[in-house]
Amino acid sequence: MCGGLLSAAALGACAAFAQPVAITDDRGVRLALAAPAARIVALAPHATELAFAAGAGERLVGAVRFSDFPAAARALPGVGDAARIDLERALALRPDLAIGWKSGNQPGDIEKLERLGIPVFVTEPERLADIPRLLRAIGELAGTRARAHGAARDFELGLADLGREFAGLAPVRVFYEIWHRPLITVNGRHMISDVIRLCGGRNVFAGAPALAPVVSLEAVIAARPQVILGGGSAAPPQEFVAAWRRYRRISALRDVAVRFVPADEIQRQSPRILEGARAICSYLAQVRKTATADEHR
Repeated sequence: MCGGLLSAAALGACAAFAQPVAITDDRGVRLALAAPAARIVALAPHATELAFAAGAGERLVGAVRFSDFPAAARALPGVGDAARIDLERALALRPDLAIGWKSGNQPGDIEKLERLGIPVFVTEPERLADIPRLLRAIGELAGTRARAHGAARDFELGLADLGREFAGLAPVRVFYEIWHRPLITVNGRHMISDVIRLCGGRNVFAGAPALAPVVSLEAVIAARPQVILGGGSAAPPQEFVAAWRRYRRISALRDVAVRFVPADEIQRQSPRILEGARAICSYLAQVRKTATADEHR
């Protein structure tokens, strides 16, 4: 990339690209690269999306299963899935960096890659603010700082716009469904709960001890949600809504709004979560409007 006769400007860019990089990941481990990474494997779908958004898509040489966004990600050679990395395939791609997932990858897989000389930048995005932070970090690691900082800034501006629009409004009680059988939701430490708060909602299971607790239908009824959101049961929108409409005979659920959110736009920790946030904010606004109209009847 930097060989041959180059202009002074191009030589300057190559010199900048060759600068060493040092950054701390979400384990607290300090990574030191002699130069920004040129060959990267993504060990989680959200890591793939973050890399593309940070301008490092051309440096990706492999990714795990379900790395399907953007479209170019689908053509990347596979390296297993997040829960079990195919180490032989990953090593055959000669990466000089892997981007991992603390709670999704097997610790043993990360350790083996590191023992074999592959630096691993481990991510663990828990809050919306972690997404722009990780975009900037990946931009530093991949030598795409300008693109990454631009993407991070755009994401932060989008969040700020939603925050201004929905701050101070009447809270809406929300039940978010990750899975239907069994019923799985999220607690207040989950990024989805962060989105609900941004939109002026109140996660009815925010106080649950587990990050993704299994709950009973009786517990949902007792929590008195005003809206049920979700889309993580691999069902199309009509089926998701229909599954809850079957409970209309239960008076506590009869008038509860049910809204579908595409799973990848809210359950994947990438810049696309801003699209899911906009949808959720819009749904909660509709619920408030309906509640206000009912009060004035």
